[in-house]
Amino acid sequence: MIVTERKPLADILKALEGFKKVFLVGCGECSTICKTGGEPEVLAMKAELEKNGKAVTGFCVPEAPCNASKIKTELAKNMKNLRESEAILIMSCGLGVQSVKINDRLGLTILPALNTMFGAVLDAAGNFYEKCSLCGECVLGSTGGICPITLCPKGLMNGPCGGMNKGKCEVDKNRDCAWVLIYQELEKRNKLGEMKKIKEPRDHKKSGKPHKLVVNQ
Repeated sequence: MIVTERKPLADILKALEGFKKVFLVGCGECSTICKTGGEPEVLAMKAELEKNGKAVTGFCVPEAPCNASKIKTELAKNMKNLRESEAILIMSCGLGVQSVKINDRLGLTILPALNTMFGAVLDAAGNFYEKCSLCGECVLGSTGGICPITLCPKGLMNGPCGGMNKGKCEVDKNRDCAWVLIYQELEKRNKLGEMKKIKEPRDHKKSGKPHKLVVNQ
């Protein structure tokens, strides 16, 4: 799940200066769940833009704009409206924005309406929690399924720092220390021996940008 938030309307209008005709693209997955780019939010954006003198030529809410086959299909369906447009305003994460840019055959100006915040898990109450830093070197098997890279502000790999106090983090005294949580989880599972295994420094090359995974040669 990629969490997004909508940019302030003033910022969106500033980015659209010089463009009269705008096509909107939403997202049927993450942004719909975040309530930042589903059909209700796209229609609300349409109304706001029209109120501020913009002509919205059309819109679509592809199932997953980050998927080339999905966005290509939607853009093809809306080609007539796109030919009448000067810019595409995209209500998805940065992945969707860049996917639209790559698959737009008309060379229109591509603009984001949202800020991409973080990858998260969604709990039963609909709250979002960042649990993974996508670091490329997963240690969850030895830390009781709790990520120290993400949950520890210092990203420590071998136990808590000296600032931990009564189980709380020195950076945020209302936050449980990630390594205390790890200790408690390993103790519960009778795997405290994992705490004695010194982890080597992380291979930061694995988290170097940009990544790619070629599955079809």
